[in-house]
Amino acid sequence: MIREKFGLNEEDGKLMAKVARRSHQINAVYTWEKFQAMGYLWTMIPVINKMYDTEEERIAGYKRHYELFNTNPVVGGFITGLNTAMEMQAAKDKEFDKASIAAVRTSLMGPFAGIGDSIFQSTWRVITMGIGLSLAKDGDILGPIVFLVLFNLLAEPCRILLPYVGFKMGSKFMLQAEESGIMSFITKAASIVGLMTVGAMTATMVSVQIGYVFTMNGSELKIQEMIDTIFPCLLPLLLTLACFKLLNKNIKPTTLIAIIMVLGIVGKYIGIF
Repeated sequence: MIREKFGLNEEDGKLMAKVARRSHQINAVYTWEKFQAMGYLWTMIPVINKMYDTEEERIAGYKRHYELFNTNPVVGGFITGLNTAMEMQAAKDKEFDKASIAAVRTSLMGPFAGIGDSIFQSTWRVITMGIGLSLAKDGDILGPIVFLVLFNLLAEPCRILLPYVGFKMGSKFMLQAEESGIMSFITKAASIVGLMTVGAMTATMVSVQIGYVFTMNGSELKIQEMIDTIFPCLLPLLLTLACFKLLNKNIKPTTLIAIIMVLGIVGKYIGIF
């Protein structure tokens, strides 16, 4: 029924059914290294295996989709559908710039996170949980059941349908982009937006504060306030760049996390942080 609604042939319909089912599991594995990347890769594996025949191409595809990803899991299926359409185009056109696939994914995850969080996390979940809690507080077993049913009445159709919407829009988009020759411009624009998204995440999700206060002749000088006046979020930026540099030198993420923990504990103990 869904396949006919979106005008897909039987082969594409079966593929998108797998993508839609697996899109439910984007948030199943969440790590502080790459957030939802494992779930996103799991979603895209059927696409990669179907589109590419050689082991080298498949490994490159797995690596392409095992990159940092973080969005609202209810609406994130749209991006998996769009990336599916792009992978199909890349498999057909050897001149296709595969870097655009990751660029589009990264550029969209922030906006869709904002949309999904506003609708489902901040609004619909609060409303449905309020209804469920009003029953649960009196010991009624229907409380959690009512909450789950009401929340998913809106969320589940989005999880199922948005991958198809993204795929359908992506197919038309890729055809128009190829005909007009604007794919290089779109790739560059998506890369810029993606870098802005990662930069914003660095400023908002990485926190480094200098707690040391310099005292002279009864006056205090807070180092952190002075740094923020000159260059706000400088320390989070430097920490992020240092981690990126070490990762490029094949330092394991777990080792890097342990180093940061030790530096944080020692720095707090001696009064730097």
